[in-house]
Amino acid sequence: MTFNNLIEEEAKRSFRFFYDEANTDPDSPGYGLILDKTGEDSKEVASIASVGFGLTALIIGIERNWITKEQGYERTKGTLITFRNNVEHVGGFFYHFLNMKTAKKYEHYHDCPSIIDTTLFLNGAITSAEYFGGEIAEIVDEIYERIDWTMYYDEDNNWFYMGYNEDTGGFGHWNMYAEQMTQYILGVASPTHPVPEKIYDGFEREKGSYGEYEFYNSPGGQLFTHQFSHAWFQFRGLKDKDGIDWYDNSVKATLAQKQYACDNPDGLKTLHEKSWGLTACEGPQGYCGPGAPPYHENVKVKNDGTVAPAAAGGSIVFTPGESIEALHYFYENHPKLWGKYGFNDAYNLDVNPEWYAKRVIGIDKGITLLMIENHRSGLVWELFMKNKHVKKGKDLLGFKKAEKVDFS
Repeated sequence: MTFNNLIEEEAKRSFRFFYDEANTDPDSPGYGLILDKTGEDSKEVASIASVGFGLTALIIGIERNWITKEQGYERTKGTLITFRNNVEHVGGFFYHFLNMKTAKKYEHYHDCPSIIDTTLFLNGAITSAEYFGGEIAEIVDEIYERIDWTMYYDEDNNWFYMGYNEDTGGFGHWNMYAEQMTQYILGVASPTHPVPEKIYDGFEREKGSYGEYEFYNSPGGQLFTHQFSHAWFQFRGLKDKDGIDWYDNSVKATLAQKQYACDNPDGLKTLHEKSWGLTACEGPQGYCGPGAPPYHENVKVKNDGTVAPAAAGGSIVFTPGESIEALHYFYENHPKLWGKYGFNDAYNLDVNPEWYAKRVIGIDKGITLLMIENHRSGLVWELFMKNKHVKKGKDLLGFKKAEKVDFS
């Protein structure tokens, strides 16, 4: 299969996950909810982050002629009505995991309203608002405007909380750079319950280096932290008020990950020049979070050899040549990685017997699909950046066009 054909096929099959693994019963309170992941043990569990990627996937499906605009509109509108009317929330923040049928928090998980997953859902909803306009845009504004961002604001520390308990309040902190960047954009831009602009100054920017690459890394060095916000917000060509180019930062983080695989300091069988990409994913022992240096102080990461195609695929806008080469290697040399929805979640040659995931995870299929589309057309970036709230948040936080931009 040629490079272009493989990218097309991976995108199309990733889209099918979001379209096929959804609640399509129009009489169900959970209409439009999308599975967190495939597998017999996960048939009841929806993820609101998966829905955020899925709403954007519908737009890509329309533009690629995989579904009609009427089909996409019906599914989008029904999904947003579900979130407006049925999905359990506190202060506008939705629970991370939901029961696929009832739209209430999934009763078998210990869960709380989630600011990051609500943000990922909102990213997709806002993209839908710009694409369809009209009633869909009105519903999205209703959902966005009822969110009380101040509920998740720790004023004393100038950080967002990570979680919230209705009895005891906020807990944990987004006190470091990671995947939460659009939280600041949407939080300060809220027309009803904004947080102060100074919140953007609160989180730690810890710079480190690996090989020739110096960049701001997340604590555990997983690639999804450098990808998720970038799937919607186009940081390329922008610098923040401190002069940081977050797009360039993700380029360096991705190249450092490939270098780490080439160096392979632990002598892992799965890691090498063409097999790279460490991110949160399914592993031989369940969900895991391998990453690459530079790690933050006191963070110890033990890589066991688990490599996820979504790590390279989700960085295709940052490292197109390297990412496509890796995806092609996975396809040609590891047929057990390929399935109904394109690449399965991960593989590991450093366990006995060799292990290949039998499932896909929604957020991993989502980051791959959205970044492939941005690489091919820039569609998702174009839509999201047109939104009035996104524009307002970008301006409030002082993002400006870089004087010189090299898109080569």
